Amino acid sequence: MARPKRNLLATAEETQTPPDILSDGQSVAKVVKAAGNNLYNVELPSGRSILVELPARFRSTIWIKRGGYLLVDTNALAARDNKLDGEVLNVVRDEKQWRKMSYWPAEFAKKPSYPEDSEDEESTVGKMPPSESDEES
Repeated sequence: MARPKRNLLATAEETQTPPDILSDGQSVAKVVKAAGNNLYNVELPSGRSILVELPARFRSTIWIKRGGYLLVDTNALAARDNKLDGEVLNVVRDEKQWRKMSYWPAEFAKKPSYPEDSEDEESTVGKMPPSESDEES
């Protein structure tokens, strides 16, 4: 039986707004790859790679893509003796709003899509290719 629509909407609404502060053990992490069975390899701002679990409330509701961001709690599963290093607390959907928060790591700063062209190189955009007479001289 399908979950009620109000549960789906409540979960989606919850992921829209970032928390005001993060407690100890909570961190923003970047998704490296999906490991399967609701497990994800994520990279912490320190560069350490960990395996986190997606809770049941997010499963089949919020889709997580490679390169996206998650709010993870590394203390949640510390008592359990297994390969999991943390649990997903929230999924960053409105990245623009999350980046404005004071706890957003500088390591995950937005990089430009296209590298800046250097001033020394002459651009050939909109120019005709060189003619044969230019090459002979």
